[in-house]
Amino acid sequence: MESYGSILREARESKGLSIERVAAETAITKQYIEALENDDQTGFHGEAYLTGFLQNYSDYLGTDTKELLRLYHAMKLQESPTPKELLEKTRPKFLVPLIVAVCVLLFCGVGVFLYFYVFKIPEKKEIAARAVAENKKIHQYSFDGSTQNARLYLGDQILIPTENGGNIVLTVSNTQGYLSVLTPAGEQVVDLSEERDIDLTNDGITDIILYVSDIDMKDGSRGAEVRMLLKDREFQQYIEITDGDSTSRSDIEQARASGQLTVHTDTRAYPFTANISFRGSCVFRYRSDRKEVVENYYQSGEVINVTSNNGLRIWASNINALKIQLIAGLATYDFEIGKAGEVVVEDIKWVKDSNGMYSIVVENVN
Repeated sequence: MESYGSILREARESKGLSIERVAAETAITKQYIEALENDDQTGFHGEAYLTGFLQNYSDYLGTDTKELLRLYHAMKLQESPTPKELLEKTRPKFLVPLIVAVCVLLFCGVGVFLYFYVFKIPEKKEIAARAVAENKKIHQYSFDGSTQNARLYLGDQILIPTENGGNIVLTVSNTQGYLSVLTPAGEQVVDLSEERDIDLTNDGITDIILYVSDIDMKDGSRGAEVRMLLKDREFQQYIEITDGDSTSRSDIEQARASGQLTVHTDTRAYPFTANISFRGSCVFRYRSDRKEVVENYYQSGEVINVTSNNGLRIWASNINALKIQLIAGLATYDFEIGKAGEVVVEDIKWVKDSNGMYSIVVENVN
């Protein structure tokens, strides 16, 4: 049976292409090209990498990608050992249903016990229903300038004191999926895990900051957990957002030589968003705020958005295949990391210096 490696090699040779030229034009390193042409699967970190490079190489040569993937899976199946269950003796037909039935009965019994006696779900539902009824009342929160946390419900009001002794009234108009607040400057919408700077007097200065830490996507009656704080005007910095605001390659190279690049500085840390767009094929992995690792094979034109409170770690098999746009506060930064075909691991995170200032840095991870 013809192998996918021989098809790739014959296609490359028929076009008069050298391995070095293919590596330069596809951003696939020479060792991976040779491994693909020799049907060698041991040199790849995992199946996702092998199939990704195989598809990219096949598309470049103009061969039948689906047929090559079929040949690869057929070869892998032939090399797999015989399943253990096929070597074992056949069990009686009634044994499995019996075990399943016993497990279901035990599971149901444990569930009933936990429901009524351990977690006391009916009792908690009654308490929650009383809380919802109480929260339907309209509340007013007098904001004194210190950081406050409150669960806001539809119709609730935030009173912001003015210099003449009066109050600016903010009214909650939506708590389902996103927080909406009616202000003298118009309606302000704040999404989950988003921090919104609000100018109430149209003087170009932020008066109050709202951050939504919890909100239900379907049930508006549950309200929204909101943190409210004043912007410190003494240290406030305004940064003009422009499409041309980007970090130069020379700056990046110098920063990477020292292991760290400073992107943004402020008096406090807050959530930032990384918009990652792909202009080529790439195996990409990321982990936000020490949560679960997300990994996939991305192609040209795809875009992902990741919002992090503290830090974001990224790993790319071909860093030149992607572009990163960082949004922090009022600023937007466009930058690129690394060269074509380079495997890169980077941390994008908040750090605090000895002067009490916070900076978002891009740090190379060895």
